[in-house]
Amino acid sequence: MIRLAAIGAMVALVGCAPDLQDQIARDAAKRSVRPALAERFPGVPLEPASDCVIDNANASELTRLALAAGQPTVSEETSALVAEIATRPGTLRCLTTDGLAPFLR
Repeated sequence: MIRLAAIGAMVALVGCAPDLQDQIARDAAKRSVRPALAERFPGVPLEPASDCVIDNANASELTRLALAAGQPTVSEETSALVAEIATRPGTLRCLTTDGLAPFLR
């Protein structure tokens, strides 16, 4: 049921302005990224870390993460995708400058 609602929301995005579509997809994706980060990387500051992951995901990955937001638990596929994105050089740079740096000072 939740997955069906998420798919319906994604289909409804087709008629929205591109910037609005992007923001809605990013917001939905964050709802799946945060628990995956908490599970894979305990203790990481979730809000800035999830921003770094979202900012370094490509369009296809962002869509997959947004659709995963409708799931009641973090799937292995979602967890692996978040870990893959989190370990990319661009994401690691983001984490060291924007994600973790404020907490290390």
